[in-house]
Amino acid sequence: MAKDIATRAENYPEWYNDLVLKAGLADYSAVKGCMVIKPYGYAIWENMRDVLDRRFKDTGHQNAAFPLLIPKSFFSREAQHVEGFAKECAVVTHYRLMNDPDGKGVVVDPTAKLEEELIIRPTSETIIWNTYKDWIQSYRDLPILINQWANVVRWEMRTRLFLRTTEFFWQEGHTAHATAEEAIAETEQMLDIYAEFMENFMAVPVIKGRKTESERFAGAVETYTVEGLMQDGKALQMGTSHFLGQNFAKAFNVQYLSRESKLEYVWATSWGVSTRMMGALVMVHGDDDGLIIPPRLAPYQVVIVPIFKNDEQLALITEKVNEIRKALQAQGIRVHYDARDNNSPGWKFNEYELKGVPVRIAIGPRDLEKGTVEVARRDTKTKEIWEMATLNDRVAPLLEEIQTSLYNRALKVREESSHYADDYARFKEIIANEGGFVYAHWDGTAETEAKIKEETKATIRCIPLDAPEEDGVCIYSGKPSKQRVIFAQAY
Repeated sequence: MAKDIATRAENYPEWYNDLVLKAGLADYSAVKGCMVIKPYGYAIWENMRDVLDRRFKDTGHQNAAFPLLIPKSFFSREAQHVEGFAKECAVVTHYRLMNDPDGKGVVVDPTAKLEEELIIRPTSETIIWNTYKDWIQSYRDLPILINQWANVVRWEMRTRLFLRTTEFFWQEGHTAHATAEEAIAETEQMLDIYAEFMENFMAVPVIKGRKTESERFAGAVETYTVEGLMQDGKALQMGTSHFLGQNFAKAFNVQYLSRESKLEYVWATSWGVSTRMMGALVMVHGDDDGLIIPPRLAPYQVVIVPIFKNDEQLALITEKVNEIRKALQAQGIRVHYDARDNNSPGWKFNEYELKGVPVRIAIGPRDLEKGTVEVARRDTKTKEIWEMATLNDRVAPLLEEIQTSLYNRALKVREESSHYADDYARFKEIIANEGGFVYAHWDGTAETEAKIKEETKATIRCIPLDAPEEDGVCIYSGKPSKQRVIFAQAY
């Protein structure tokens, strides 16, 4: 199977597409720019969703659902917001089809034109804040902590499976608060939740930071981001959390009566991560033989493959496997037993290597006699012979060892691909030849930021939250700077 996959060295983009398609994560759709998420890919997304959903609920958030269609006039109320999304919006203009009078299928009924066009949601701030206007009257109604799991549409000209598609799945949190301090604390809390999830479950090290004014979410006062580095040296924005100030409250006239009996505008946040994280999972951990899925997110943490020549052997192996599987599942381990007789064991080994299953156990008739099994790790491709009696005690620690190993390996790649540049010549050399994160001084102006992007295709990924103050000069303009920011080419 791996022979049909391009290598990372020869063609990284093709390698990525091959893995997504051949490992059964997703497929192309009849709708240009949209994708079909296949069962194996959706199972990984469900595991991501379930972990995050628990985190959200543990911090007091509730799930709700808002309409897919948003009146066009709503987007006109917040000037920055409409400007930021205008070019990406899909517009519904009619509400009915009719048979073509010429007998050529169906056509849009010209008499069924909507009085006001509807926008397929690119994000839900406008429809939600129009709703919050009816929910909020007093400080007693605050805070409102709502999350929505949904799909959105942002019209894209150049698409890539999971990373950038016209339609994608995500969660979007929208909260309302009585004070700016509460809203900022919420924004930072959600950023921390994202970072913890990405590092502890996705095994992807991330950097937390603030976006520059040019890169902020449309309508936000401040945008915080978590940035990951892929194996090819390009950055990926993996999630964002926005402090919206009172912009949307003022646009939709959402006020509350304070404890002091004064009318005040509400303070807002929004935050989200999407199926783009699936792309990160592939690009951070995958190798030339296929996916490598971190155990905490793997649909199958362990796959058991029987090696048999006849039904009698299979029956004996299955009896023992059922004992093993029951004991492992009692520990919460996700086990899959592949007893199909239409594929050879070797074919199955290749299939599960391609799909990135963390641990593979092979059992044959001789293993039953000896009381042993062959245990293979996907991350290191090493194999060991274990006694069956030790599986209960050894599998869970092995999965944790693999989880930690994948994080450390990704962290090492990031550290080796992080550079410091103090002049523009060196900066351009790194971007052109080495890639990765480049820590450099910037004068804080949008003009310099735009010039660097135009000349190198590198953008400021973030202003790191933990970066110390440091006197320096901008690599481009030579003007004074107090802090290094992170540049990189990005997806």
